[in-house]
Formats: sequence, C-alpha cells, structure tokens
Amino acid sequence: MSEQAKAAAPEKKGKGRLITAAVLVAMLGAGGGGAYAFVSGGLMEKGPGKANVPQLVLKGEEDPYAPPEAEGNAEAAEVLGEGGSKYRTAYFLFTEDFTSNLRDSAGLIQVSIAAATHHDGRVLAWLKKHELALRSRVLIELADTPEEEILTPGGKENLQKRLAKGMNEVLTEAEGFGGVDAVYFRSLLIQ
Repeated sequence: MSEQAKAAAPEKKGKGRLITAAVLVAMLGAGGGGAYAFVSGGLMEKGPGKANVPQLVLKGEEDPYAPPEAEGNAEAAEVLGEGGSKYRTAYFLFTEDFTSNLRDSAGLIQVSIAAATHHDGRVLAWLKKHELALRSRVLIELADTPEEEILTPGGKENLQKRLAKGMNEVLTEAEGFGGVDAVYFRSLLIQ
C-alpha cells in the first residue's frame, strides 16, 4: 500500500465515527424532545407528581372531588345531554356583583359572573378558597376595559376571555393549576 493510501485510510475512519456520533446525538435529542412533548402535552396526567392536578370529568362520570350538594336542592340528579362537549361543565357563581370604573371614562360597569370548568371539583374548591384574590383580579381587568370596547359584542367576548385568563393565572400561582375554561356574565350593566 502506498504512503498516500495509508494516510487516507485513517481519515475515512475518523469521518465515519464522527457521522455515527452525530446521528446518535440527533437520535437522543429527538427522543428527549418527544418525551418532553409527551409529558408536557398531558398524556401522562396520572403519573407521579400529578396527584393534585384536577382531571377532566366526562359526562356521566362520577367526580370524586364534587362539592357536597346544598341542602334543600330540588335537583337530586343531573341530567346531561348527549351532544356538545364530552365533558361535564360545573359552574362557580361569584356571590357578589363586581362594580368598577372603565378605563379613560367616567363610565361604570357592574357585572355578575360565573366561572365554568370541565375539571373535577378541586377547581371549584380553589375558586371558593381564593375568591378574594380572584375578585381583585376581576376588578383590575374591568378597570382596564375601555368603554367603547365593552359596548360591542366582540368586546364583551374579549372581556370574558381576559377574565378567564386572569383567573387561571391567580389559581396557577396559588395552586399550580388553573382549570377555568370560560367565564360567563350573569348580568352586565354599563352606566
């Protein structure tokens, strides 16, 4: 074998090992990324460390964390329709109205709201437990709403989404999980 052939042979071996190492690193990275996506996507909800994360409740499924029924409640059983969402919806009614000024306006807004969740009763318990912090957040969102926005249907829908997002931020900070799927107006008055 000539001197040139001997010198070229180890170079090819080195490049082959480098390519093999690069492929191995890429495969490990892809596997790690896939595992991260699997876990963060909620596909492993019931694993270790997820014991206190509320679970979605299917229609007709029993909620192990359901709050006790209020005495004198005429509805003994919940009757669910077959259409729509496959998850049941539970509501938390805020007991008092919210009254706030509107941004850059002499106008006032008064609303009565309810928060909806498809998750188990822990979310309802947290809404009750943190009602004071949630009320504060709702008042901040109301005060940051321009009068011209709240006068349109789209503006009202935007406010509902902002309220749900704000409530989820409060609950996530306090409990590590939000769970509010929507906020609804029970009444709305602008003066």
